[in-house]
Amino acid sequence: MATALTKCNIMSLHFGTKLLFMLSMFCFQSVCVSARELSRKKAASVEGKRRLFHAFNVNSFGARADGQTDDTHAFISAWEKACESKGRVELLVPRGTYLIGPLKFSGPCQNVLSLTIRIEGYLKASTELFKYDSGGGWVEFRWLEGIILTGGGTFDGQGVKAWPYNNCLEDSNCRILPTSIKFMATNRTVVRDITSINSMFFHIALVGCNNFIGSKIKIIAPEDSPNTDGIHVERSSHVYISRSSIGTGDDCISIGQGNSHVTITNITCGPGHGISVGSLGKYPNEKDVSGLVVKDCKMTGTSNGIRIKTWPNSPGSSAATNMTFKNIVMNNVSNPIIIDQSYCPSSSCSCKAPSRVKLSDIYFKNIRGTSSSEVAVSLECSRGFPCQNIYLENVHLDLSSGDKSSTSLCSNVRAKFIGTQIPPPCY
Repeated sequence: MATALTKCNIMSLHFGTKLLFMLSMFCFQSVCVSARELSRKKAASVEGKRRLFHAFNVNSFGARADGQTDDTHAFISAWEKACESKGRVELLVPRGTYLIGPLKFSGPCQNVLSLTIRIEGYLKASTELFKYDSGGGWVEFRWLEGIILTGGGTFDGQGVKAWPYNNCLEDSNCRILPTSIKFMATNRTVVRDITSINSMFFHIALVGCNNFIGSKIKIIAPEDSPNTDGIHVERSSHVYISRSSIGTGDDCISIGQGNSHVTITNITCGPGHGISVGSLGKYPNEKDVSGLVVKDCKMTGTSNGIRIKTWPNSPGSSAATNMTFKNIVMNNVSNPIIIDQSYCPSSSCSCKAPSRVKLSDIYFKNIRGTSSSEVAVSLECSRGFPCQNIYLENVHLDLSSGDKSSTSLCSNVRAKFIGTQIPPPCY
């Protein structure tokens, strides 16, 4: 009897275990099926969004494109519809002349997978300066992911009417004029095949941006236009600017504080003040600059070539390090290579305390051409924080006119010279 009961118990236990196993497998398969179904539905939803394509023409929202009527409201209305759409979206500005005031393309656009702003027309900035915020932009792109700005169109800042009001060198409380095209906190941005002319202040500015690619950009302003930097980069990372032409009244490209992993290549610059790092060290709590590469560029008739500029009497300490400048052609350039750690463009710099910006690991390689000034290489560093690990390799800069030879000037710097050195090194 005990044996029979034991067998029954064993059989029951075996049956129960098998039943539990079958139930667990059923549940596992159900979960797997549910997970696969959910994944399939999600993929189908994404694919469905990708298939969606919405185009919004500003003319359909009332833009007159006659160059006289204010079309700002039509642009804003078109943008609002574009940003709230799903899938692939294009905002189109067809050929014509559009007068627009301050314009903010703000995100996030939650359901948009790709967003193209296609400017084919000619945009003219309103010259009514009271409409603009001090230090703001004329056309701003803010808090956006994955936008493309293209189309071959032109942004005309109409700066000629605004430049007389640019008095910041004389008045520290001045009103800062608007930047023509400003990107703020954008990620994965592509800008190609656009033109900017006669900006009131900077032409293009990147502030707090990541993964920016700019190419085939054309920037034009007179040599005497004030503060019309071509492209200004600040607090941004992984920026790549290439195959562009910049002629303006200030720096062709300026690299401000807080930047990392910035590459500039195949840029023609002139007129202008060259390609500059800085100015740095003017304000408290500035962030470091690192990982800058400038290569395969050409400067013609500029007042500077490659320039690093920092303010004296810096309110805080920061660093600019790991920067490379190579394969640069200078054509009749004043100050082809210059480090200026006593930079002060106005008479307001009364204190002569040294700059606290630390410069190190900077490479100038294969820099050639002609200098319009006798001092072709000037390395004037901070006496408080001398430059360290400055390398010059294969530098050949002849004086562009006269019988004299070019010279170099150094102070507070530890430089290493490799290969050809014209002018001769300054130790």
